[in-house]
Amino acid sequence: MAGAATPRSTVARLNSLSGRQGIGRYGSGCRIPRRSKQDSVPGRQRPSQQARRAVPPLSRTPVGCAVRDPARTIGLDDPPAPPGLSGVHRCRPRCRRCGPPLEPPEPSGARLTMAVGSSNDFDLIVLGAGTGGYSAAFRAAQLGLKVALVDEDKIGGTCLHRGCIPTKALLESAAFTERIRHAKDFGIDAGDPVVDYARLAARRDQVVKRMWTGLKTLIDKNKVTWIAGRGRLDGPTTVKVLMHGEDGTPGAGGERVLRGTDVILATGSRVKSLPGLEPDGKRIVTSDEVLAADSLPKDVIVVGAGAVGVEFASMYHDLGVKVTLLEYLPAVVPAEDREVSQLIERSFTRRGMTVMTSARFDVKSVKAGKDRVKLTVGPEGKDATEISAELLLVATGRAPNVENVGLETTRAEVEKGFVKVDGRMRTREPHLYAIGDIVGGLLLAHTAAHEGLVAAHVIAGDKDVHPIDYVQQPRATYCRPEIASIGLTEQQCQERGIPYKVGKVPFQAIAKAIIGGEYEGFAKVIGHKETDDTLGIHLVGPHATDLVAEASLAFQLDATPWEIGGATHAHPTLAEVVGEAAMAVDGRSINF
Repeated sequence: MAGAATPRSTVARLNSLSGRQGIGRYGSGCRIPRRSKQDSVPGRQRPSQQARRAVPPLSRTPVGCAVRDPARTIGLDDPPAPPGLSGVHRCRPRCRRCGPPLEPPEPSGARLTMAVGSSNDFDLIVLGAGTGGYSAAFRAAQLGLKVALVDEDKIGGTCLHRGCIPTKALLESAAFTERIRHAKDFGIDAGDPVVDYARLAARRDQVVKRMWTGLKTLIDKNKVTWIAGRGRLDGPTTVKVLMHGEDGTPGAGGERVLRGTDVILATGSRVKSLPGLEPDGKRIVTSDEVLAADSLPKDVIVVGAGAVGVEFASMYHDLGVKVTLLEYLPAVVPAEDREVSQLIERSFTRRGMTVMTSARFDVKSVKAGKDRVKLTVGPEGKDATEISAELLLVATGRAPNVENVGLETTRAEVEKGFVKVDGRMRTREPHLYAIGDIVGGLLLAHTAAHEGLVAAHVIAGDKDVHPIDYVQQPRATYCRPEIASIGLTEQQCQERGIPYKVGKVPFQAIAKAIIGGEYEGFAKVIGHKETDDTLGIHLVGPHATDLVAEASLAFQLDATPWEIGGATHAHPTLAEVVGEAAMAVDGRSINF
């Protein structure tokens, strides 16, 4: 409109141009009116929309609980909504999930004007260049802030260099090896595959290098200042950096002091071991050593059957290594739905792995020799026996990097090892934010990235930022068969007293799975009996980690099972299993 004032902040300008109230996911994301159930399923009576809204959607935070309650939320409350916003949604009436947006400390225009006019070196300093850190840095720069990204390591952090990416590269090679073994099933004589692990490791490293090279170009593309060195807080908005030398030598470049208007702490996590069972890097190792190795052991003992443990167990087995998998809890992948855990244990056992749940052993019984490592282990309440292998892989979780980062120079609080933050990722110290593994919760790379984007939008002055709903964070495990899930498990529904109904369809009912020769597993959709809300979606089977994207979008759009099933799924595709399971919630699956 002629004469209209141009918004001063980048966020406001984007909002004005797009006609949106908020930026993408960081508003409510509620754009599409809900379809009537009778429109999706002819002849089916649906509950009154008013009655449906009257029942709290228990799968959502804060009425319900996140799948794993983040330690980061302890003791911190979001600020009260300003007058007129309390209890009122700014989105369309169909939304029952979003509360009022979080109000940033200052109005967007004033916030950005203050930052640009300040004497600080940067509007934002991000300490840590892992997935969460670089995501926050790039988005803040896109929103008009002057950003510095500080890390003593390469950009990409643990996920790219010692975690997600190299692990998945190895798993892809392992899966390819397994398919070659079954080539005859497809009418092809290929012989038994011969694994050259040195070449396989070289491919792993090449994948990492290619991704790292791409990230380096994005630093320049987004006009972010890269600072190579070990950073440490010296107060809430000051970072002292022990710079690398020109040749990359740590500390050889002297000290540099950076001052910013805001700081995001994104220092990530490290592998941890069991007390008294310290890795020696030779016989007793962690994932860090495995991902740097260029040879395979003949046999391996994996301690811990969470996501990391089952991925490495699956990878080793498919490459021809004898595997023993030990889990302290009564089930493998214990965070997943019980039926998923049971299927994975059956699958691993059928393929020839030794799987022991409720495993008990004294760390003093672990003896690492020149060629092998031994320990005495047995199921709880039963006799123990001695087992041995060339390698013992400890896969018992990760610990946050909160030490030696200068938190003691701020008012930020640490509880149970994690930095406490509020819904906008802000610590107790104004202008100091924390994201990723150091705040606890799911400890997933994509969750860290999402937290980074939330923090960046808040810092840039976006007034339409909602806290992350951790129930809506997808989880993916890349063993064979793959596992992916979002929302509540059936057991969590039972514990919370939520009335629920289940639709479950095996991949054996899906043509594309039969065609591909991989049809072990199922899709399971859990719906609320009274409100028809989607409570959880669980997948185990071929390409489950790709199929979970539809489930994630369904949660984002607050879709019910009958809306998911009412969407046309192309045939023949693996995605049909999600639609069939969604229809099965109401007993209306077509192909099963």
